[in-house]
Amino acid sequence: MSIDIELIRRSWSLVEPAAAKVAAHFYGKLFADHPGVRELFPPAMGDQRDRLLGALTRVVLNLEAGPGLVDYLGQLARDHRKYGVRPEHYPAVGACLIAAMRANAAGSWRPEYSEAWAEAYQTIADVMIKAAAQDEAGAPASWIGTVVAHEMRTPEIVVFTVQADYPYPYRAGQYATLQTPHWPKIWRSYSIANAPRADNTLTFHVRVVPGGWVSTALARHLRVGDSLLVGPPRGSLVLERATSPHVVLIAGGTGLAPLKAIVQESVSLPDRPLMDLFHGVRHDADAYDEADLMDLRNRHGRLRVVHAVSHDHYRGETVIDAVERHRVYLDGDVFVCGSTDMVRETTDRLLRMGVSAGRIHTEFSPDTPISVGV
Repeated sequence: MSIDIELIRRSWSLVEPAAAKVAAHFYGKLFADHPGVRELFPPAMGDQRDRLLGALTRVVLNLEAGPGLVDYLGQLARDHRKYGVRPEHYPAVGACLIAAMRANAAGSWRPEYSEAWAEAYQTIADVMIKAAAQDEAGAPASWIGTVVAHEMRTPEIVVFTVQADYPYPYRAGQYATLQTPHWPKIWRSYSIANAPRADNTLTFHVRVVPGGWVSTALARHLRVGDSLLVGPPRGSLVLERATSPHVVLIAGGTGLAPLKAIVQESVSLPDRPLMDLFHGVRHDADAYDEADLMDLRNRHGRLRVVHAVSHDHYRGETVIDAVERHRVYLDGDVFVCGSTDMVRETTDRLLRMGVSAGRIHTEFSPDTPISVGV
Protein backbone atom coordinates (compact mmCIF):
# COMPACT_ATOMS: atom_id res chain seq x y z
CA MET A 1 0.00 0.00 0.00
CA SER A 2 1.41 3.38 -1.05
CA ILE A 3 0.93 6.28 1.37
CA ASP A 4 1.08 9.81 -0.01
CA ILE A 5 2.64 11.73 2.89
CA GLU A 6 2.56 15.03 1.02
CA LEU A 7 -1.18 14.74 0.42
CA ILE A 8 -1.68 13.99 4.12
CA ARG A 9 0.41 16.97 5.20
CA ARG A 10 -1.30 19.28 2.73
CA SER A 11 -4.75 18.22 3.93
CA TRP A 12 -3.70 18.50 7.55
CA SER A 13 -2.70 22.12 6.99
CA LEU A 14 -6.34 22.81 6.07
CA VAL A 15 -7.74 21.57 9.38
CA GLU A 16 -4.93 22.28 11.84
CA PRO A 17 -6.25 25.81 12.64
CA ALA A 18 -9.55 24.17 13.61
CA ALA A 19 -7.96 21.32 15.58
CA ALA A 20 -10.25 21.72 18.61
CA LYS A 21 -13.34 21.60 16.39
CA VAL A 22 -12.02 18.53 14.58
CA ALA A 23 -11.53 16.71 17.88
CA ALA A 24 -14.98 17.68 19.18
CA HIS A 25 -16.64 16.66 15.90
CA PHE A 26 -14.74 13.36 15.88
CA TYR A 27 -15.85 12.34 19.36
CA GLY A 28 -19.41 13.52 18.80
CA LYS A 29 -19.73 11.39 15.66
CA LEU A 30 -17.92 8.42 17.18
CA PHE A 31 -20.20 8.31 20.23
CA ALA A 32 -23.35 8.94 18.18
CA ASP A 33 -22.57 6.25 15.57
CA HIS A 34 -21.00 3.77 17.99
CA PRO A 35 -22.49 4.43 21.47
CA GLY A 36 -20.89 1.33 22.97
CA VAL A 37 -17.45 2.91 22.54
CA ARG A 38 -18.28 5.71 25.01
CA GLU A 39 -17.68 3.49 28.03
CA LEU A 40 -13.99 3.17 27.10
CA PHE A 41 -13.46 6.86 27.83
CA PRO A 42 -13.41 8.89 31.07
CA PRO A 43 -16.46 11.00 31.88
CA ALA A 44 -14.52 14.27 31.35
CA MET A 45 -13.38 14.44 27.73
CA GLY A 46 -11.54 17.79 27.52
CA ASP A 47 -8.11 16.33 28.21
CA GLN A 48 -8.64 13.46 25.78
CA ARG A 49 -9.59 15.87 23.00
CA ASP A 50 -6.33 17.73 23.45
CA ARG A 51 -4.30 14.56 23.02
CA LEU A 52 -5.98 13.24 19.90
CA LEU A 53 -4.50 15.84 17.57
CA GLY A 54 -1.05 15.39 19.10
CA ALA A 55 -1.28 11.73 18.19
CA LEU A 56 -2.10 12.54 14.57
CA THR A 57 0.81 14.91 14.12
CA ARG A 58 3.27 12.49 15.64
CA VAL A 59 2.13 9.29 13.98
CA VAL A 60 0.32 9.93 10.71
CA LEU A 61 2.49 12.86 9.67
CA ASN A 62 5.63 10.84 10.37
CA LEU A 63 4.76 7.50 8.80
CA GLU A 64 8.00 7.61 6.85
CA ALA A 65 10.02 7.39 10.09
CA GLY A 66 10.58 3.66 9.57
CA PRO A 67 11.34 1.00 12.21
CA GLY A 68 11.32 3.48 15.07
CA LEU A 69 7.71 4.35 14.35
CA VAL A 70 6.74 0.68 14.10
CA ASP A 71 8.23 0.09 17.56
CA TYR A 72 6.32 3.11 18.88
CA LEU A 73 3.05 1.85 17.39
CA GLY A 74 3.64 -1.53 18.99
CA GLN A 75 4.05 0.11 22.39
CA LEU A 76 0.95 2.19 21.75
CA ALA A 77 -1.09 -0.89 20.82
CA ARG A 78 -0.03 -2.76 23.95
CA ASP A 79 -0.90 0.30 26.00
CA HIS A 80 -4.34 0.59 24.40
CA ARG A 81 -5.30 -2.85 25.69
CA LYS A 82 -5.82 -1.32 29.14
CA TYR A 83 -8.66 0.82 27.71
CA GLY A 84 -10.46 -2.23 26.35
CA VAL A 85 -9.73 -1.38 22.71
CA ARG A 86 -10.62 -4.23 20.34
CA PRO A 87 -9.82 -4.74 16.62
CA GLU A 88 -13.38 -3.83 15.61
CA HIS A 89 -12.94 -0.35 17.10
CA TYR A 90 -10.28 0.72 14.62
CA PRO A 91 -12.48 1.03 11.48
CA ALA A 92 -15.00 3.13 13.41
CA VAL A 93 -12.31 5.47 14.68
CA GLY A 94 -10.74 5.88 11.23
CA ALA A 95 -14.02 6.64 9.49
CA CYS A 96 -15.12 9.18 12.11
CA LEU A 97 -11.74 10.87 12.10
CA ILE A 98 -11.78 11.42 8.34
CA ALA A 99 -15.37 12.65 8.51
CA ALA A 100 -14.42 15.17 11.19
CA MET A 101 -11.54 16.55 9.15
CA ARG A 102 -13.64 16.77 6.01
CA ALA A 103 -16.36 18.65 7.90
CA ASN A 104 -13.92 21.22 9.26
CA ALA A 105 -11.85 21.94 6.14
CA ALA A 106 -13.90 24.98 5.13
CA GLY A 107 -15.07 23.33 1.91
CA SER A 108 -11.52 22.66 0.69
CA TRP A 109 -11.41 18.93 1.37
CA ARG A 110 -10.84 16.73 -1.68
CA PRO A 111 -11.65 13.01 -2.18
CA GLU A 112 -7.97 12.15 -2.56
CA TYR A 113 -7.34 13.50 0.95
CA SER A 114 -9.80 10.98 2.37
CA GLU A 115 -8.14 8.20 0.41
CA ALA A 116 -4.67 9.15 1.64
CA TRP A 117 -5.80 9.31 5.27
CA ALA A 118 -7.68 6.02 4.96
CA GLU A 119 -4.57 4.29 3.64
CA ALA A 120 -2.38 5.80 6.34
CA TYR A 121 -4.80 4.97 9.12
CA GLN A 122 -5.23 1.39 7.87
CA THR A 123 -1.45 0.94 7.92
CA ILE A 124 -1.34 2.14 11.52
CA ALA A 125 -4.31 -0.02 12.50
CA ASP A 126 -2.79 -3.16 10.97
CA VAL A 127 0.44 -2.72 12.93
CA MET A 128 -1.38 -2.00 16.19
CA ILE A 129 -3.89 -4.83 15.89
CA LYS A 130 -1.11 -7.33 15.25
CA ALA A 131 1.01 -6.04 18.14
CA ALA A 132 -1.94 -6.10 20.55
CA ALA A 133 -2.82 -9.68 19.58
CA GLN A 134 0.74 -10.83 20.17
CA ASP A 135 0.86 -9.08 23.53
CA GLU A 136 -2.49 -10.50 24.63
CA ALA A 137 -1.08 -14.02 24.42
CA GLY A 138 1.49 -13.42 27.15
CA ALA A 139 0.80 -10.30 29.21
CA PRO A 140 -2.09 -8.70 31.11
CA ALA A 141 -3.70 -5.53 29.79
CA SER A 142 -2.62 -3.80 33.01
CA TRP A 143 -0.99 -4.69 36.30
CA ILE A 144 -2.17 -4.17 39.88
CA GLY A 145 0.46 -2.30 41.86
CA THR A 146 0.30 -2.41 45.66
CA VAL A 147 1.89 0.57 47.40
CA VAL A 148 4.75 -0.58 49.64
CA ALA A 149 6.35 2.81 50.34
CA HIS A 150 5.18 6.44 50.17
CA GLU A 151 7.21 9.48 51.18
CA MET A 152 6.65 13.19 50.66
CA ARG A 153 10.20 14.41 49.93
CA THR A 154 9.08 18.04 49.61
CA PRO A 155 5.65 19.68 50.01
CA GLU A 156 5.10 19.09 46.28
CA ILE A 157 7.14 15.97 45.41
CA VAL A 158 6.28 12.42 46.43
CA VAL A 159 8.41 9.31 45.94
CA PHE A 160 6.45 6.07 46.18
CA THR A 161 6.99 2.41 45.33
CA VAL A 162 4.49 -0.20 44.15
CA GLN A 163 4.88 -3.94 43.79
CA ALA A 164 3.32 -5.33 40.62
CA ASP A 165 1.19 -8.47 40.88
CA TYR A 166 2.86 -10.04 37.82
CA PRO A 167 6.34 -9.70 36.31
CA TYR A 168 6.61 -6.27 34.71
CA PRO A 169 9.05 -6.38 31.78
CA TYR A 170 10.59 -3.00 31.12
CA ARG A 171 13.93 -1.30 30.50
CA ALA A 172 15.54 1.35 32.66
CA GLY A 173 14.48 4.76 31.37
CA GLN A 174 10.96 3.81 30.31
CA TYR A 175 7.72 5.12 31.77
CA ALA A 176 4.34 3.69 32.75
CA THR A 177 0.81 5.03 32.93
CA LEU A 178 -0.94 4.95 36.31
CA GLN A 179 -4.61 5.03 37.27
CA THR A 180 -5.76 5.64 40.84
CA PRO A 181 -9.12 4.49 42.28
CA HIS A 182 -9.85 8.17 42.92
CA TRP A 183 -10.06 8.88 39.16
CA PRO A 184 -11.30 5.83 37.22
CA LYS A 185 -10.34 5.72 33.52
CA ILE A 186 -7.93 8.64 33.95
CA TRP A 187 -4.36 7.57 33.17
CA ARG A 188 -1.22 9.64 33.58
CA SER A 189 2.36 8.83 32.58
CA TYR A 190 5.25 8.78 35.04
CA SER A 191 8.81 7.61 34.50
CA ILE A 192 10.01 4.61 36.47
CA ALA A 193 12.86 5.71 38.73
CA ASN A 194 14.67 2.40 39.07
CA ALA A 195 16.25 -0.30 36.98
CA PRO A 196 14.38 -3.65 37.05
CA ARG A 197 14.48 -5.29 40.48
CA ALA A 198 14.18 -8.91 41.53
CA ASP A 199 11.25 -8.11 43.84
CA ASN A 200 9.22 -6.62 40.95
CA THR A 201 8.85 -3.18 42.54
CA LEU A 202 8.59 0.11 40.67
CA THR A 203 9.45 3.51 42.13
CA PHE A 204 7.96 6.77 40.85
CA HIS A 205 8.80 10.44 41.42
CA VAL A 206 5.73 12.67 41.11
CA ARG A 207 5.44 16.43 41.38
CA VAL A 208 1.99 17.76 42.21
CA VAL A 209 0.70 19.70 39.22
CA PRO A 210 -1.63 22.62 40.08
CA GLY A 211 -5.10 21.33 39.28
CA GLY A 212 -3.68 17.90 38.48
CA TRP A 213 -6.22 15.27 39.47
CA VAL A 214 -3.95 12.25 39.39
CA SER A 215 -0.75 13.84 40.72
CA THR A 216 -2.69 15.29 43.67
CA ALA A 217 -4.28 11.92 44.45
CA LEU A 218 -0.91 10.16 44.29
CA ALA A 219 0.68 12.66 46.65
CA ARG A 220 -2.12 13.56 49.07
CA HIS A 221 -4.33 10.47 49.24
CA LEU A 222 -2.25 7.41 48.38
CA ARG A 223 -1.27 5.23 51.35
CA VAL A 224 0.85 2.12 51.91
CA GLY A 225 -1.36 -0.88 51.18
CA ASP A 226 -3.45 0.92 48.55
CA SER A 227 -3.61 -0.41 45.00
CA LEU A 228 -3.49 1.30 41.63
CA LEU A 229 -3.39 0.16 38.04
CA VAL A 230 -0.15 0.20 36.06
CA GLY A 231 -0.22 0.24 32.26
CA PRO A 232 2.40 -1.43 30.02
CA PRO A 233 5.86 0.14 29.79
CA ARG A 234 6.48 2.71 27.09
CA GLY A 235 9.27 4.96 25.90
CA SER A 236 12.67 4.73 24.26
CA LEU A 237 14.92 6.76 26.56
CA VAL A 238 17.12 3.75 27.30
CA LEU A 239 20.85 3.22 27.75
CA GLU A 240 21.03 1.10 24.61
CA ARG A 241 20.77 4.32 22.61
CA ALA A 242 24.23 5.34 23.85
CA THR A 243 27.22 4.25 21.78
CA SER A 244 30.02 6.07 23.60
CA PRO A 245 31.94 5.39 26.84
CA HIS A 246 30.98 8.82 28.24
CA VAL A 247 27.37 9.70 29.02
CA VAL A 248 26.06 13.05 30.24
CA LEU A 249 22.61 13.03 31.86
CA ILE A 250 20.71 16.32 32.27
CA ALA A 251 17.55 16.30 34.38
CA GLY A 252 15.06 18.98 35.32
CA GLY A 253 13.01 18.36 38.49
CA THR A 254 11.36 14.94 38.54
CA GLY A 255 12.82 14.36 35.07
CA LEU A 256 15.54 12.85 37.23
CA ALA A 257 13.57 9.60 37.53
CA PRO A 258 14.39 7.84 34.22
CA LEU A 259 17.99 9.09 34.24
CA LYS A 260 18.49 7.71 37.73
CA ALA A 261 17.17 4.36 36.50
CA ILE A 262 19.65 4.44 33.62
CA VAL A 263 22.54 5.09 36.02
CA GLN A 264 21.38 2.22 38.23
CA GLU A 265 21.35 -0.11 35.24
CA SER A 266 24.87 0.93 34.27
CA VAL A 267 26.24 -0.09 37.70
CA SER A 268 25.88 -3.75 36.74
CA LEU A 269 27.72 -3.40 33.44
CA PRO A 270 31.24 -4.88 33.30
CA ASP A 271 32.46 -1.79 31.42
CA ARG A 272 30.24 0.88 32.91
CA PRO A 273 30.47 4.23 31.14
CA LEU A 274 31.84 7.39 32.67
CA MET A 275 28.77 9.43 33.67
CA ASP A 276 28.03 13.06 34.57
CA LEU A 277 24.57 13.59 36.07
CA PHE A 278 23.29 17.17 36.30
CA HIS A 279 20.08 17.72 38.24
CA GLY A 280 18.41 21.11 37.90
CA VAL A 281 16.02 22.38 40.58
CA ARG A 282 14.51 25.76 41.42
CA HIS A 283 15.51 25.90 45.09
CA ASP A 284 17.94 23.98 47.29
CA ALA A 285 15.03 22.36 49.09
CA ASP A 286 13.84 20.87 45.78
CA ALA A 287 16.89 18.57 45.58
CA TYR A 288 14.61 15.82 46.84
CA ASP A 289 16.75 12.79 45.98
CA GLU A 290 20.21 13.94 47.05
CA ALA A 291 20.87 11.17 49.59
CA ASP A 292 20.01 8.43 47.09
CA LEU A 293 22.13 10.06 44.41
CA MET A 294 25.16 10.22 46.70
CA ASP A 295 24.75 6.53 47.51
CA LEU A 296 24.42 5.76 43.81
CA ARG A 297 27.57 7.77 43.08
CA ASN A 298 29.52 5.72 45.63
CA ARG A 299 28.27 2.42 44.21
CA HIS A 300 28.88 3.43 40.61
CA GLY A 301 32.46 4.62 41.00
CA ARG A 302 32.51 6.54 37.70
CA LEU A 303 29.60 8.91 38.34
CA ARG A 304 29.71 12.64 39.07
CA VAL A 305 26.57 14.34 40.43
CA VAL A 306 26.02 18.09 40.14
CA HIS A 307 23.01 20.08 41.36
CA ALA A 308 22.03 23.34 39.65
CA VAL A 309 19.73 25.76 41.51
CA SER A 310 18.04 28.25 39.20
CA HIS A 311 16.36 30.50 41.79
CA ASP A 312 19.27 30.99 44.17
CA HIS A 313 19.91 34.73 44.73
CA TYR A 314 23.70 34.36 44.73
CA ARG A 315 24.49 31.45 42.41
CA GLY A 316 21.36 30.89 40.38
CA GLU A 317 21.93 28.93 37.17
CA THR A 318 19.97 26.62 34.93
CA VAL A 319 21.05 23.03 34.59
CA ILE A 320 22.54 23.63 31.13
CA ASP A 321 24.39 26.65 32.57
CA ALA A 322 25.93 24.25 35.09
CA VAL A 323 26.98 21.87 32.33
CA GLU A 324 28.76 24.69 30.55
CA ARG A 325 30.30 26.11 33.75
CA HIS A 326 31.79 22.74 34.67
CA ARG A 327 33.36 22.55 31.21
CA VAL A 328 32.02 19.06 30.63
CA TYR A 329 33.67 17.46 27.65
CA LEU A 330 30.64 16.71 25.46
CA ASP A 331 32.30 13.98 23.46
CA GLY A 332 29.68 11.29 24.01
CA ASP A 333 25.95 10.78 24.40
CA VAL A 334 23.68 13.23 26.22
CA PHE A 335 20.35 12.23 27.77
CA VAL A 336 17.88 15.01 28.62
CA CYS A 337 14.63 14.70 30.58
CA GLY A 338 12.33 17.28 32.16
CA SER A 339 9.45 19.50 31.15
CA THR A 340 8.82 20.06 27.45
CA ASP A 341 10.23 23.60 27.66
CA MET A 342 13.29 22.46 29.61
CA VAL A 343 14.04 19.70 27.10
CA ARG A 344 13.60 22.02 24.13
CA GLU A 345 15.76 24.79 25.59
CA THR A 346 18.46 22.37 26.74
CA THR A 347 18.54 20.62 23.38
CA ASP A 348 18.85 23.93 21.51
CA ARG A 349 21.72 24.96 23.76
CA LEU A 350 23.51 21.63 23.33
CA LEU A 351 23.29 21.99 19.57
CA ARG A 352 24.82 25.47 19.80
CA MET A 353 27.57 24.00 21.98
CA GLY A 354 28.47 21.66 19.15
CA VAL A 355 26.76 18.41 20.20
CA SER A 356 25.41 16.58 17.17
CA ALA A 357 21.66 15.90 17.09
CA GLY A 358 22.30 12.17 16.87
CA ARG A 359 24.03 12.25 20.26
CA ILE A 360 21.14 13.96 22.08
CA HIS A 361 18.52 11.56 23.44
CA THR A 362 15.17 12.78 24.74
CA GLU A 363 11.70 11.52 25.55
CA PHE A 364 9.21 14.30 24.89
CA SER A 365 6.04 12.51 26.07
CA PRO A 366 6.22 11.11 29.67
CA ASP A 367 4.11 13.93 31.10
CA THR A 368 1.70 14.24 28.16
CA PRO A 369 1.12 10.81 26.65
CA ILE A 370 -0.59 10.71 23.29
CA SER A 371 -3.05 8.22 21.98
CA VAL A 372 -4.10 7.03 18.54
CA GLY A 373 -7.75 6.07 18.22
CA VAL A 374 -8.83 5.87 21.85
